[in-house]
Formats: sequence, structure tokens, C-alpha cells
Amino acid sequence: MAPFLAAILAPMVCRLAGRLSGWVLAGVPAAIFAYLLGLAPAIIPGNTVAVGLDWVPEQGINLSFFVDGLSLVFALTISGVGALIVLYAASYLAGHAHRGRFLGFMLAFMGAMLGLVLSDSLLCLFVFWELTSITSFLLIGFDHTRQAARRGAIQALVITNIGGMFLLAGSVLVHQIAGFWELSALRATGDLMRDHALYGLVLLCFVGAAFTKSAQFPLHFWLPNAMEAPTPVSAFLHSATMVQAGVYLLARMTPVLGGTESWGLILVSFGSVTLIWGALGALKQTDLKQILAQTTIASLGLLVVLIGLGSEAAIAGMVVYFVAHAFYKAGLFMVAGAIDHETGTRDITALGGLADKMPVTFIGAALAALSMIGLPLTVGYFAKEEMYLGLMSGDAASLLVLAILVAGNAMLAAIALIVMIRPFLGPVVPTPRSAHEAPLPMLVGPIVLGGAGIVAGVLPDWLGHDVLVPAASAILGTAVESHLTLALDVTSLLLWLSALTWVLGILVYRQADTIRKLMRRLDGAIGWTADTVFDAAMFGLIRFSGAMTRFLHNGRLEVYLVTVFLALGVALFGPMLAWGGLDWIMPNADLGNWSARLAWPQMQPYEWGVVVLAIAGLLALLMAPTRLIAILSMGVQGAALALIFLLFGAPDLAFTQLMVEVLSVVILTFVMSRLRLSDRDPRPFEDWARDGTLAIVCGAGVSLLLMLVLNGTLNTRLSDLFTATSVPIAHGHNIVNVILVDYRGFDTLGEISVVMGAGMAILALLRRRKPAVPLAAEPPAKPARRRRARKVAP
Repeated sequence: MAPFLAAILAPMVCRLAGRLSGWVLAGVPAAIFAYLLGLAPAIIPGNTVAVGLDWVPEQGINLSFFVDGLSLVFALTISGVGALIVLYAASYLAGHAHRGRFLGFMLAFMGAMLGLVLSDSLLCLFVFWELTSITSFLLIGFDHTRQAARRGAIQALVITNIGGMFLLAGSVLVHQIAGFWELSALRATGDLMRDHALYGLVLLCFVGAAFTKSAQFPLHFWLPNAMEAPTPVSAFLHSATMVQAGVYLLARMTPVLGGTESWGLILVSFGSVTLIWGALGALKQTDLKQILAQTTIASLGLLVVLIGLGSEAAIAGMVVYFVAHAFYKAGLFMVAGAIDHETGTRDITALGGLADKMPVTFIGAALAALSMIGLPLTVGYFAKEEMYLGLMSGDAASLLVLAILVAGNAMLAAIALIVMIRPFLGPVVPTPRSAHEAPLPMLVGPIVLGGAGIVAGVLPDWLGHDVLVPAASAILGTAVESHLTLALDVTSLLLWLSALTWVLGILVYRQADTIRKLMRRLDGAIGWTADTVFDAAMFGLIRFSGAMTRFLHNGRLEVYLVTVFLALGVALFGPMLAWGGLDWIMPNADLGNWSARLAWPQMQPYEWGVVVLAIAGLLALLMAPTRLIAILSMGVQGAALALIFLLFGAPDLAFTQLMVEVLSVVILTFVMSRLRLSDRDPRPFEDWARDGTLAIVCGAGVSLLLMLVLNGTLNTRLSDLFTATSVPIAHGHNIVNVILVDYRGFDTLGEISVVMGAGMAILALLRRRKPAVPLAAEPPAKPARRRRARKVAP
């Protein structure tokens, strides 16, 4: 609750605290980090901490959370990086009119991600999953005056919400198979999911959800467009929050769905393509944020590959790489933001020699880049060693994946060199703004995160025992041992593979400009991308929606009413005719005895009086000489219906019906007073024939259905339930009111909302006053337009 409460208070804090607002608001995620860190001694040995509240106990749905090694690593990363991002964002947007709102969105985004990784219930996870999509939409489209920002926000929302539907469907299937919602309980089900006939469908749902959220090929294109968000959003989004949600979901579901051939083939194949695609895409860019965004796609593909491999070494590499990536990616994005903030550009071809003017920023960039390259004494080095170790079996498939990982890591190393060298070293290049060092709050993040990547790298025992082992054990469901060490064995193949990665990275760096030109030339030759396909699909959907709207909502009320009553007639008689005549209504009745089924009920004289009143109102309506008499005749019909309710023991309904009819007549008279109520609406014969036929068909259908139901055997289960539970559960003696307020509470709320919306629309129309026209100057009424007579062939 703390992040969401802080999100609500953020605008007020920014107004009251001024320049210190970033430090104040950053205290919230920092306090969460400290609290979670206090749980580490209990989690590291392999224990879990769980808490929950009853949500819908009748359905076994609880608002439950739990902390194990995996969720603790993710939650600490989210809150720790989040504290630095909030501090950075407050300075980055200093003086912005909507800084408080932006920081509120950031804190809500962080709260949604924390809820996601700490959720035990699949439904709870789904709620936070969707909340991350909504908050990221608000952040990406924060600068809503720019079309590119709006487009990027909508694109991210559409793609990730498709994944949300996959997640919801998969969660429901899991519940149907296992009988519960809790992830902690699913881990103990063994091969229940893998042996089930619906395993393939469940796998498709969870993989689809993860691929949309973590931008796997071919659903990767939304992530670079999300760079339209301010840089603090990019730093948080790419390092520790939404894009890592899919990776977390796959890691969490590994004990339940992993270990099969389908699991490995899908994740390794798509992850490998995403890795290479993202790395090549980064080499094609010159904008620092776009370069880093494409490397995020590559890194997410790398994480998915490691999860798909599923070995102990691969999972260990995945955990360490996640930590390393969070450290260096957040730091590098903050560096990119500082460069843009202080120089006015992010284009590496327009930057150079900034090391002298921005020395602290350069140190932060260098520390992060070293970890991204994977040099010794950094966390990135151990991540690379572990992932290579998981592919040392020697079979052809492992060698192929190993070659892909080496190539991908080499290109990522080259990109790290580009980000570290091009803007800071070499000759000084004039920039739009005079370059100078960024403010202190914008320097804390890069230095702390870059330093953390080095400190964790020189403490391999702590990294292995307190980070790797708890998280990897939670993913695999079995105890994992750490073998991280600073010792370098020159005879080890792993060291030589790392050296090969570095050498290839240097070669790619030296040919980066040539590769960029070739990639852009290839893009021009192809002429389309997944992004353009998305645009074409969205524009096609919009055009189709417009065409359907124009067809269905043509502005003629007459067509709408005819369509509604025609559908009602089909709905009444269609099932009777299609499903064996009338057998489905009265399966035990003698269908040949129409007189028994449709016998007119015995009625008292006063009941006949009500029927006569209803018929009189109907005839008065049909023969009404003016509009006013027609409106009043409709009221007679409603009053007759209210009397029927009263006579058959429903005084509440009778009173409600009478009030509705009175108000309807008054409102209609008031609204229609703008027309000439003394006129009669002439109608051509074909309208009479069409509408009369529809009225007779619908009336006969309703009457027939009611008579068949009333003459059949009444099933009183529902009414018995209401009678038995209205007092002890709903605490109401009036069953009708209890049904409306409790049993049909949402239905009643919807009806009230509809009436309220219609009332507001009517009020808006009535408030549109026009200047009064003197009666003497009132133009004569135009004759009603009649339809052109149809030509009849002689």
C-alpha cells in the first residue's frame, strides 16, 4: 500500500517540499528496500514468508502474497533501483508543471510491479500485471501533446493487454486443472500440469503472456517506441520493472510447466532470435536511448534462452544476469538522460569529448559499461561464465546455442564500448547546449548502480550464497549450490570463451559504422517492419469499426427500433422452432393438447377490468389524434401494468412501475413540448404494416412463452434460496428489495448508471437554450414529409 499512498500524495509533496521532494519521495521505496532486506536472513536458507487476506472466500480466492528467493531478488531490485530513479526523476523534471503527477505515476508503477512479483494468487498476479500496463501507459504517454508519445503509449497498452488476456486464460485453466490459485501450492503438484491433456494450451497462454510483456520476437516492436517516455521511465521500465515481468512469470512457472521438449524448444528458439535481432537493432541506431532499448530486447531474449535451457548452470546464469542487467541498464539510461539534459542531444554522431565537462557522468557510464561487457571483477562476468557453463555438454544443439550466446554477448559488448567511448572520448563536438555536469540527484543513481556492479563482482561468495542460491533454488524447486569464485584458470574453456567474446566485441565496435550503414540499407530494401504491420492492422481495425458504426448507427431511430424488435421476435420463436418445437419449454407436456397448455386462466371481474383498461389504453394510443394524447395513452398502459403487479401481491413493483410511468409521461411531455404536441404524426401504410406485424409477433411470442412457462412445472430452487437466505445473509425481510440490492446488486448498479447517464444527457440537451421566437413571428409548420409512392408495374 505504501507506494500507492505515496503516489496519491506525490503532487502535494512536490508543492510543499520543492527541491527536496525527490529525496522525500525516494524514502518510500528506500524504506521498502530496507524492510525486504530485513527478510533476507529468513529467506536465504530456503524458507518463505506468506501473508494473505480472504478476498472471495466462497470461491477460494484470497489476496495472498509470499516471499521466497526469487521474489525477494526481484522485489529488492525493483525497490532499490526505484528509489534511485525517483530521486533522479525529481531532478530531471525540475520545474516541470506536472512533476508531482509524474512522480505519482512512477510510484504507482513501482507498487504494481512489487505486487506482481510478491503475489501468490494467480488472480492477484493478473490484477497487478494489468496495473503495470495501465501505469506504463500513463508514463509512456506522459507528454501527451506529442503524437509519437500517444502512439507509443497506445501500442504498449494494446500489446501488453493482449498478454494480460493470455495470462487470465492460463490462470483459469490452471485453476480448473489443479483446483487452486496459489503459486506456492502449484510448485508441489509435480507433473500434474505436464501430464495433463491441456498442457499445450496452458503453455501457450503463459508463454504468450510472457512474450508480450518481455518483448520477445515478433512482439518486440512496442518496446523501442516506449522510448517516447521521459528518460526516468525508460531507466525504470527497462531495468527492473515491466519488461522483466514476463521473465519473472517464466521463471516462476518453470517448476510447473518447464522441463518439457516444447518448453525448451519455444523459449530457446524465440529467445535466440530476439537476442540477435535486438543486438543488430542496437548497432543500427545512433540515438542513445534507442541503442539501449534495443539492447534491452537482446538481454530479454538472453534471459528467456537461459530459462528455456533449464539446467542448474543456465538458471544460475539467468539470476546473476538479471541482477547485472538491472545495475548496468538503469545506470546507462540515467547517463543517457544526463547527457540529453545537459547537452540537448542524444545522438552519438553529435557527441564527443564530454569526459572533461561531465567527469562524474563518465565514471558512471564506464562502471556500467564494464559490467555490460562482462569483464572480470563485475557481476556481468559471472553471469557470462554461468551461461556458458550451462552449454558445455558438447552436443550439436548446445554448441549452436553457445555460438548464438557468444555472438550476442559480443555485440552487446561492442554496444557498451560505443556508449562509453563515443560521447565521452575523442575530440570535443559542439552541442546545442553548453555541456556541464548534471545535478547531484542525477549522478547518485549511475555511481551507486555502477559501483554495486563492481562491489558484487568482487564478493562472489556473497553473490552466490545470498543472491544466486535462494533465487535459483526457488526457480528449480531443488537446492542449488554456488561455485562462483574469483580464481581465473587460464586452462579453462570458459575463460577462453569469454576472451573470444571480448575480441569479437572489439571487432564489432571497430566496424560499427559499416554495420549500421548495411543494416539501414537492408531496412530500406525490405520496406516494412513489424511496427508498420501493427500500424496497418490498427488502421484497418479503425476503418472496419467506422464502417460497422456507420452501418449499424446510421442515425435513424426508426431503424434501431425495428432491428431491436425483429431480433426479439427471432429470439422468441427461433429456439422454439430450432430445438424441437416447444419441447424444450415443457418437456413433460402433451404437445398435442394445445387447450391444456394455452388455457386462459380463471380471472376475477376486477382483473378483467384491468385487462379492459390496458386494451383501452392501447386503442387510445393507436387512434390518438395528437402527440399529447398518445403520450398520455402510454401512461394508461403503464398504470394498468402497475395494477396487475398490485393485484398479484407485488406492491413494491406496482409502486415502482407507477412512479416510472408518471415520471415518463411528465418527462416525455416536457421534452416533447419543444415540438408541436397538437399535431399528429402521419405514417404511410407500409410503416403501419411493418410495425404492426412486429408488434403482433413479439407480443404473441412473449405471451406464448409466459403461458407455457406458467402452465409447466415450476422450479422453485431460486425462490427457495431467496426465502431461506434473505434474512440471515442479507438481513432484509423484504425479499424483493433484497434481490434488487444484494443478489442483483451489480445489475441494479448498472441500471442506475444507465438511467443516470440518460438523465445527464437529457439535462445537457435541455440546457441548450435557444433565443425565444415571438409567437407572431413563428413560421408555419411544415407539412410532414411523406414517402414517395412506389411505382407499380402495369
